[in-house]
Amino acid sequence: MARGCLQGVKYLMFAFNLLFWGNFATLSASFPSLSAANLLIVTGTFVMAIGFMGCIGAIKENKCLLLTFFVMLLLVFLLEATIAILFFAYTDKIDRYAQQDLKKGLHLYDTPGNVGLTNAWSIIQTDFRCCGVSNYTDWFEVYNATRVPDSCCLEFSESCGLHAPGTWWKAPCYETVKIWLQENLLAVGVFGLCTALVQILGLTFAMTMYCQVVKADTYCA
Repeated sequence: MARGCLQGVKYLMFAFNLLFWGNFATLSASFPSLSAANLLIVTGTFVMAIGFMGCIGAIKENKCLLLTFFVMLLLVFLLEATIAILFFAYTDKIDRYAQQDLKKGLHLYDTPGNVGLTNAWSIIQTDFRCCGVSNYTDWFEVYNATRVPDSCCLEFSESCGLHAPGTWWKAPCYETVKIWLQENLLAVGVFGLCTALVQILGLTFAMTMYCQVVKADTYCA
């Protein structure tokens, strides 16, 4: 019976890690060139390694790997909780820093090696009907001229960003996206809770399997 329980937990662990690994493996690709995303890239790689460790530990029933996976996943969970608390405690400062960082990122727009950032800005400005971080004039500093990307245009056409300001979106992208997030706060909260739940399940599976492996080894001995 104990062996059957161990096998069940083993495959639950493996399924969890495939889900966990897959979800976070694509995280860094969402914002590949934003300077703030360097942290996400490192985090995504780190979590991928943790997920791989969990998969191997589950398949091999290795106590060392399972315990290491548990400890590392717990650290990630605590780090996320800490970041969430700090985010709500320092919202104003984060707002100012984020806007400064995004404005610096504008200078990477349409430059070699920054296709991800270029596409992200194009999608944001088109879908949210906005232009620039805090104002469409943010782009003037990028181009050193009175022009904006074509994705800022009310009606898209080739080189429409060279036309008069009356043909561009006026809403600032930062505030527009922020308002959208606030309006969809419930969905964001549900996503956060689901992510936390998946991690808690992973911790539970890992510790349960670890205990079962220890019991199995003791019984065999």
